[in-house]
Amino acid sequence: MAAYLLWGFLPLYMKALAHIPPVEVLAHRILWSVPIAAVVLWMLGRTSDLLAALRSPRMLAMGALTAALVSVNWGIYIWAIFTDRALDAALGYYINPLFSVFLGFVLLGEKLNRAKWAAVALAGVAVVVLTVESGGLPVVAVGLTLSWGLYAYFKKSLPIGPNQGFLLEVMLLSPFAMGYVLWLAAAGAGHFAVGSAADTWLLLGCGAVTAVPLMLYANGAKLLRLSTIGILQYTAPTMIFGIAVFVFGEEMGTARMIAFPLIWLALVIYTTALVRDARRATSMARAAMVNRP
Repeated sequence: MAAYLLWGFLPLYMKALAHIPPVEVLAHRILWSVPIAAVVLWMLGRTSDLLAALRSPRMLAMGALTAALVSVNWGIYIWAIFTDRALDAALGYYINPLFSVFLGFVLLGEKLNRAKWAAVALAGVAVVVLTVESGGLPVVAVGLTLSWGLYAYFKKSLPIGPNQGFLLEVMLLSPFAMGYVLWLAAAGAGHFAVGSAADTWLLLGCGAVTAVPLMLYANGAKLLRLSTIGILQYTAPTMIFGIAVFVFGEEMGTARMIAFPLIWLALVIYTTALVRDARRATSMARAAMVNRP
C-alpha cells in the first residue's frame, strides 16, 4: 500500500520539476536510484547475486531489455505530467492490468473466461473512443500500458530477485544517464548544482521517489495473494486521476467522460472475476486437504 500511495502522489513531485527538460529528469531518476538500491542490497546481504548476474551475458541481455522498457515507461510518464496529460497517464495505468491479461492470452496461452474477455473488450472500446476523438492513438495511455505491461512480463523471466534486478537495470542505464548529465553540464544547460537549490534537491530526490516505491512493491507483492494485488493496484491511478482533475485542473472532455467509465466498468468485471477465481482455488485447496487420506 505504501508503494501505491507513493506512486499516487508522484505527479505532485514531478510537477515541481516541470520547468526542467524531461530527459534530464529521467537521467537523474536513473542516477540517484543506483546508490539507494545498492545500499538496500548491501544491507540484505545479496550483492553476490548481482555480481553473478554481471558475469552472465544472458542475464545482462535480459536486464538490458527490462531496463530499456522501464526507462521508456519513466520517460513517457514524466513527459505526460509535464505536458498536462496526467489524465492520460491515469488511464494508461488503469488499462495496464487488462493488457497484462491479454498478454498472458497471446504469449502464454492462458485461457480467458467470458468476464475477462468482456473486460478486455471494454478497454479496447475505450481506446477506440479516444483514438477517434483525437484523430490518433492516445500515445501516453497506450505507451505507458505497453511499456509497463511488457516490462512486467519480461521481468518475470529475469532469474534474480526483484532488488537485484532493479539495481542491475539502473546500473545498465547509468552510463547513458551520466553521459547525458555531463554533456548538459559542459554545455551549460544542466540544472543540477547550477540552478536553484530547490532544483538540485528535487533532482537528488528523484532517486528516492523512483527506487523506494518500486522496491517496496517488488518485496510486498511476494507476500500477497494475486486477488489482493488486483484490488490494491487501482489505488495509484485513482490518486493520479484525482490530482489531474482537482489539483492540475485538467479537462475531462467528452471522449474521456466516455472512456473512463468504460475502463472502470471493465475493471469491476475483471476484479470480480479475479476474486471469484481466487476463492474457488482456495475452496478447492481446502477440499483437497480435507479429502487427503
